[in-house]
Parts: sequence; C-alpha cells; structure tokens
Amino acid sequence: MTYIAGVLTGLALLTSAIMAGSFFAYSVSVMWGLDAAAPASAINGMQRINAVIQNPWFFPNFFGAPIFAILTAFVFLSMGERDIGIVFSLAALAYLIGAFGVTVAINVPMNQALGSESIPLDTEAARILWADYSNRWTWWNHIRTLSSIASTLLCGLGIFLAGRAVG
Repeated sequence: MTYIAGVLTGLALLTSAIMAGSFFAYSVSVMWGLDAAAPASAINGMQRINAVIQNPWFFPNFFGAPIFAILTAFVFLSMGERDIGIVFSLAALAYLIGAFGVTVAINVPMNQALGSESIPLDTEAARILWADYSNRWTWWNHIRTLSSIASTLLCGLGIFLAGRAVG
C-alpha cells in the first residue's frame, strides 16, 4: 500500500466514523433531550442547533467522508486492487445515499422549515409542531446513522483487505 493510500484509508475511516457518531448522538441523546423539554423550548433549541451546526468542525467530516472514500477507491483501483477499490466505492455510495443524500433532501429542508417558524405561544400548537418535526427528523436521522455506520464498516473492511494484500 502506498503512503497516499494509507493516509486516504485512515481519513475515509475516521471521517465516516465521526459522522456515524455524530448522527448516533443526535438519535440517542440530543433528540431525546429536546423531546423531554417543553415543546416551545425544544423548537427554540433545535433552531439554535441548526444555526450553529454549519461550522469548521462539522463540514470537513460531513463532506470529507464521501470524498476520502471515493479518492481511496480511485487510488486502489489505479493500483490494480479492484476488490479493495470496490469496497471503498461501496463505502462512498452508502454514505452518499444514506447520509449525505438524506441530509440534503430531507433533514436540511426540515431544519429550514422549522427555522422559518415562529415558536407558537399556544402550548398545544407547539407540541404538535415539535412532535411532527421530531418524529420524522429522528426517523431519517436513524437512516443517516445506519448509513454512516455501514460506510465505516466498509472502510474497515477495505483496510483489512488492503492489509492482507500487502502481507
């Protein structure tokens, strides 16, 4: 394995794992915490989270996961390591469809819609708004989590296969 291939495999694994952990943390803590709060507070909290999530710590991992997997696939394919290249291509595909695609097509539009809402003063109206948002958003976040985990596992498999090819 070349030095470049080694660095790229590590970055592909690391960024996909970071994103899997980020999505997982939302599913099993952030959303549960917001669901336990008063609905108006939950709406306000999620609006604030969505305002700050786009930051220099999040973006390199969110965009890096598929980019590093694709670059890694390309490097291994160019080295004649077809099976390893395919595994990293599948890692990129899992992330692109299930994490990146779902984020762009579903979660971000939901976040934008929630962000444009005024927080209802009526408790029942706030409860209905939050329950509808939280249930749908969390379900799709589970898909992002599972897809990122699949991408991470595929990167791990690719690294395992690359180690066997060298040894």
